Amino acid sequence: MAGLLRNVTNAIWHAFNALHQEERGLVNKTKLKVLTANIATVLDLYGLEKGLDHYRSSMNLSFEHFHHYLRQEVFSSLPNSLSMAEMRNFEEKIEEICWLICRRKYAEANHTSLDEKHLYKLFRIFCLVSDFVVPENDPLGTEVLLNSSETVLLIQQIMTAIGLEFENDKRVNHLSQNDLSFRFDQFLDLVDFPDNSNVIEYEESMHEAIDEMYQTYIKDIIKKGFLLRRGYLLPTFKEYWFVLQPCELSYYKNHSEKELCGTIPLDPKFMVKPSINTSGKPDKFLKFVLSSGERSFEFATHDHRTRMQWIAALQLAITYSSGKEGFQRDLISQRRKKREADRKRRKIEEKLRSVHLKEVELAKTQLKQEQLARQAAENQAKQFEELAREDSRRVAELEDLKTTLERLLEEETQAKRDEEIVRALQARVLAEEWEKREELEQLQREQKSMLEQERQKRMEFEQRQKEKENQLAEAQMMLKKLEEERIRLDLELKHARLKIIESEANKEDLEARMDAWQPILKQNSGVRRTLSFVVPSRERPTPMELRSSSFRRKTAQDSN
Repeated sequence: MAGLLRNVTNAIWHAFNALHQEERGLVNKTKLKVLTANIATVLDLYGLEKGLDHYRSSMNLSFEHFHHYLRQEVFSSLPNSLSMAEMRNFEEKIEEICWLICRRKYAEANHTSLDEKHLYKLFRIFCLVSDFVVPENDPLGTEVLLNSSETVLLIQQIMTAIGLEFENDKRVNHLSQNDLSFRFDQFLDLVDFPDNSNVIEYEESMHEAIDEMYQTYIKDIIKKGFLLRRGYLLPTFKEYWFVLQPCELSYYKNHSEKELCGTIPLDPKFMVKPSINTSGKPDKFLKFVLSSGERSFEFATHDHRTRMQWIAALQLAITYSSGKEGFQRDLISQRRKKREADRKRRKIEEKLRSVHLKEVELAKTQLKQEQLARQAAENQAKQFEELAREDSRRVAELEDLKTTLERLLEEETQAKRDEEIVRALQARVLAEEWEKREELEQLQREQKSMLEQERQKRMEFEQRQKEKENQLAEAQMMLKKLEEERIRLDLELKHARLKIIESEANKEDLEARMDAWQPILKQNSGVRRTLSFVVPSRERPTPMELRSSSFRRKTAQDSN
């Protein structure tokens, strides 16, 4: 099976390289039989190592030939219907066999304080992430190398896990700025951080960091965390520790992952979506449903963000559940393709740059040849220049004379033109001046006329003002006379009122006397006539009569 062989090629190369080589890049068939028999036993195949005796005529094989034999005789016997779990099981066993062969070599080269268990985990991670490199001009010089970008990614994860800052780390900056490759022993030197004073705490942190990376890369764990799961028999939510992989969702009692409570196998038929509350009552938890055609599983979280993260992770796991490659291997493959594309692009740019440099060199050569030819032509031209210099001098004198005459003629012509222009300008200025003068005279005449009209109007206004002043004086005199007359009339009215009061008193006196004489008058009508003649009766004057001047004069005469 080509996919399984491709996944374990890097580990097999390390085992091949760890075997004692008779020559550079060549290993004896006897040693390769042992490695082949172990790999075949893992795959439940037997006797396939015997075919190496008849494979090629030489006793030593290169890795290329050994890899070809494994592909044709060993892995081709496997069925193509292996599941992802079976693939991972085979990969783990084969890589464990390869590690048993090469562990002594790398354990001796290990300068860190890591134990063999965590070295094995780093070995598997390295084999997963590294590239199998075959030089074009040296087929025997095959190597498994880790690119600097992948190295930076792994070192950053380790430093983050053990609490170190990698932003200002010199090694990380150097790896980020340079395109380098590292073998496994060189990678072990890079993950050694000697600046930690607490060795025990440092070892524990390193072990935890490697375990976390091992679960992420090798176990292909997409997400971990606590979730609430509704029971099948009892419809209540219970909290479990869930571990999500592309092909299954496992849950444990706690985060130690020692007591497995159950496993949900995932396939492309599954769907995950948020659960909608239709009861109208507020839910205590935020729910979502993982369902297939046969059964549904209901989960819940305490917050919206956690629910969305789990939904996205489950959708990603369902997407990768149908394939033979895991999630991390697919990401590594994408990064590897991007590096290959960048490498090809750089090669093309280098080729274009080399072609451009060749063109520049060719252009420089042609330019030098042209410069030599030009120098020869200049030397020949100097010889003719000496002969023609005298003639040129004479011609130059004539040209200067001609130029001087033409310049004087042009100056004279220009002077005449300027004179005509000045005259035309003067004539126009004079005409404009006469027009302006006529306009000014017209304005002066109009101004004089307006001043004369203004003077007449002013005289009329002064005349009217004098008349008004005379009329005002007369009115004031008349008002003064009327005021004196009013005062006089008021005095007369006062005297008249006094007289009226006296006459009223006299009248009341007379009426009293008449009342006293009334009995006597009844007896003697003749005497009454006499008394009426002697004392004539008068009517009381009206207010209008009192106000009239004739009545006042009469009253005054009577009083006199």
